[in-house]
Amino acid sequence: MPAPDPSYMKRFSRVIDYISDNLDGPLDLNTLADVAALSPWHWHRIWQSTFGESVVATVRRMRLFRAAADLGRTDLSLDKIAIRAGYSSQAAFNRSFKQAFQQTPAAYRERSGHRVFKDLDPMAALTVNDGGTAMYSVEIRSIPSETLGGIRHKGPYMGISKKFEQLVGYLAVNRLFSKCGAMNGLYCSDPTSVPENELDSIAGIVVEEDFPFDDMVERFETRGGDYAVLTHKGPYSELASAYQWLYGAWITSSGREPDDAPAMEIYLNNPRETPPSDLLTEICMPLK
Repeated sequence: MPAPDPSYMKRFSRVIDYISDNLDGPLDLNTLADVAALSPWHWHRIWQSTFGESVVATVRRMRLFRAAADLGRTDLSLDKIAIRAGYSSQAAFNRSFKQAFQQTPAAYRERSGHRVFKDLDPMAALTVNDGGTAMYSVEIRSIPSETLGGIRHKGPYMGISKKFEQLVGYLAVNRLFSKCGAMNGLYCSDPTSVPENELDSIAGIVVEEDFPFDDMVERFETRGGDYAVLTHKGPYSELASAYQWLYGAWITSSGREPDDAPAMEIYLNNPRETPPSDLLTEICMPLK
């Protein structure tokens, strides 16, 4: 099998950057083909063969995930969110959003930040209730140090998705998935005290020792030791409320103290293949 051409990774990165930076604008096949410097017909086939979804599906997915974040974190009206997501009518947006999230945009906004999640394993979990609006399962777990191949991100944590897209493209182009395990995110700054544009994070994936690191995908080591692990079910846009509960209601009544190390997220399923309502994320708080 011939060696992969590194120029294609540059093309993928350009397109991912362009999509992320222009979600409000026209993102048709011809525009993205121009960014990739390939003919539209060839570009579409190459993208779909590499990523396992059409570039149209990628754009739609990224816009719907941003719409979910808008619903949960802003006061934008539903019709403005629909337009930002690329829909010409509220009805069309409602249909697409409900298909992806199993609820209407209005229902999603109403319940945003009020997750109820029952114990996955009552024998292994410590369950703490903050007073009625949210309940999560938290397990104290010893997690060994692992080697990650990762791409650094600086800026709002919600923007790290662009780096994960680039990481997936890099692994696909270089045929490296066989040397990889779970996707991990390392969040190295405190978002309550550090300005959004200065937040540091790493989009990573567990790799084997012979993984070929380079200037794009760097080597990182995760911290080994005890963690408080909260398993969250649902869209990534709802993780903020789970963090608030973990760092507020849980830690103050747990008898434990957080360690001075990055929080870690472990992504248990693939957002390309899993409805947002079924996404499973382990939020891992390091403990002393």
